[in-house]
Amino acid sequence: MLDRVSRPPAPPRVEERPSVSVHHGVTLVDEYAWLRDPNWQAVMRDPSVLDPAIRAVLEAENAHAEAALAPTAALQETLFAEMKGRIKEDDAGVPSPDGPFAYYSRHREGGEHPLICRIPRDGGAEEILLDGDALAAGKAFFSLGGGEHSPDHRLVAWSADDRGSEFFTTRVRDLATGQDLIDVVPEASGGVVWTTDSRAFFYVKLDEQHRPTKVFLHRLGTQASDDREVFRTDDPGFFVSIARLQSGRFAEISVHDHESAEAWLIDLDAPDTAPRLVTPREKQLRYDVEHHPAFAGGPMLFIRTNADDAEDFKIVTAPLSTPGRDHWRDLVPHRPGVFVLGFSVTRDWLVRLERVDGLPRIVVRHLGSGDEHVIAFDEEAYSLGMAGGYEFETDTLRFNYSSMTTPTETWDYDCASRRRVLRKRQEVPSGHDPAAYVTRRLLAPAHDGETVPVSLLARKDTPLDGTAPTLVYAYGSYGMSTPAAFSTSRLSLVDRGFVYAIVHARGGTEKGWRWYREGKLAAKPNTFKDVISATEHLIAEKIAAPDRVVAHGGSAGGMLIGALANMRPDLFAGLIAEVPFVDVLNTMLDETLPLTPPEWPEWGDPIRDAAAFHTIRSYSPYDNVRPQAYPAILALAGLTDPRVTYWEPAKWVARLRRLKTNDDLVLLRTNLDAGHGGAAGRFERLREVALAYAFAIAVAGRE
Repeated sequence: MLDRVSRPPAPPRVEERPSVSVHHGVTLVDEYAWLRDPNWQAVMRDPSVLDPAIRAVLEAENAHAEAALAPTAALQETLFAEMKGRIKEDDAGVPSPDGPFAYYSRHREGGEHPLICRIPRDGGAEEILLDGDALAAGKAFFSLGGGEHSPDHRLVAWSADDRGSEFFTTRVRDLATGQDLIDVVPEASGGVVWTTDSRAFFYVKLDEQHRPTKVFLHRLGTQASDDREVFRTDDPGFFVSIARLQSGRFAEISVHDHESAEAWLIDLDAPDTAPRLVTPREKQLRYDVEHHPAFAGGPMLFIRTNADDAEDFKIVTAPLSTPGRDHWRDLVPHRPGVFVLGFSVTRDWLVRLERVDGLPRIVVRHLGSGDEHVIAFDEEAYSLGMAGGYEFETDTLRFNYSSMTTPTETWDYDCASRRRVLRKRQEVPSGHDPAAYVTRRLLAPAHDGETVPVSLLARKDTPLDGTAPTLVYAYGSYGMSTPAAFSTSRLSLVDRGFVYAIVHARGGTEKGWRWYREGKLAAKPNTFKDVISATEHLIAEKIAAPDRVVAHGGSAGGMLIGALANMRPDLFAGLIAEVPFVDVLNTMLDETLPLTPPEWPEWGDPIRDAAAFHTIRSYSPYDNVRPQAYPAILALAGLTDPRVTYWEPAKWVARLRRLKTNDDLVLLRTNLDAGHGGAAGRFERLREVALAYAFAIAVAGRE
């Protein structure tokens, strides 16, 4: 075990400054509340203004983590070299056609950041529109938010975040000169939608609480301060996003939380007209839309919705002229257990992505005849996704396929002829033999009679006799599923004899919307119990060694890791929590934080609802740390993270160290130059993965 190999200097002892609050008759004492900088919003914009006393704590923790992990330094370098060797350094995406050009991104050899490029549609010289490496030069952090070319192909609106705080600044580049125009739009959410005439674009602006709440129209050649507000929501529980619909005629403003949504349409041909509501918001009604200019006699909206008790969603249509719910008519009826994940509409085709029995499939429907056919695959566990394109008048569907053993493949599929063309297969320069590995899908019995899907990856020559170290990864929140997709990084574990297990716990949608509903609010403990049950099943089936299991999760999955630490510390040799949401109760009690009001439908509102308060308090990792033996723990954080603020893991680690009764290491490493996603460069991010995996290998006693 890592902590038994070496003894680093004594860990930092964080000063206790108790803060007391009372909620629903319960007194809460937070001895580390002072680690929250009172000017944290300013810190997200400029990390140098962090309170020096708090910075000293984070720097001391980083120094301690570095000293404790020093015995793994050579292993980290080896892992990094392996992972980097599996990446094609000059990799390029498949060009996506739009009018006279085809657009794509690629990396240059040794480059950290993407290049946004195009070529003439029928072949010709490449044109580099944006050079991410050049834009990032000299910056400690840089994330290119992407580039959206204008309909006339003369301009690119591009955005970047140079703090990790997800405040993006948008600029406009003239592709003829390669120079940026005078237009500078600060503190946007990242993406834009151009008007049809290429003279303006719509964007979402973040407010002082870092919430995307307003849509603005920016006209080229004007100051951002003169931008016109097009739409806003004053409800702090709802966020706003904007996206161009496939037909190109409209943009959709989506107003949503985790259980309700509302859509407004912007006419991109007439950008000065007011947005038009599709149907008013209703509690627990979700819907999203696409547009067809001429279906069944006129302009029509296609709508994916859970209306009328369609828990796993259905697709309806409504005339553009009367889009309200009273006019919705079923096109693809609801089928319990067949979860409609998403859809696209082109001139002749409706294509939907569904999940049945935990596995995805694509269903192609001809809009004229109504005939349907299915695209599916035979592996036990795999990942399948549709890749959006720019064009509406096309028969081509692009999709991506991979499995835990099969590198990602990009296919173009002719919906009319049903002919597939492989456009790209992910290259692994250092070599990869899929036949050397095996992927399995099993169902683990849960505590309440349910069965939990688990996707497994191992080398064929790894003995499954109860001796294999195992990394268990899980997320289980927000209805997000974890695909059984290919990853080059995890091969560094598997090639060392690890079994890699993805537990598809409740809180995701792997088994439909019900699976999500049964892992949120009062049912949230099901998520933790599912992972415990699945881990116990892996041990009972001799897939995992009982003393060599490491669990890994990030963000809300990091909250899961914190809950596991309190509930079953004996089950794990180590725990890795990346940007972990561990101070759930205090965060949900503070409605000034960016994500708190929109998160109440996920976790509950402990301010106004005593039952929600007690439920969250029963599992919130920070609130349930107690005197007991804990496994080795590595927590990773980002100083400018607006989603899981840096003080959550800092407080958690300090309390763990104070109360635990054994000597296993508890480490905190905070990236002082990054936010929620960690290091932005593709290779720098690999160093963080290598650090986590070296920790897992060491605590599992593998090296």
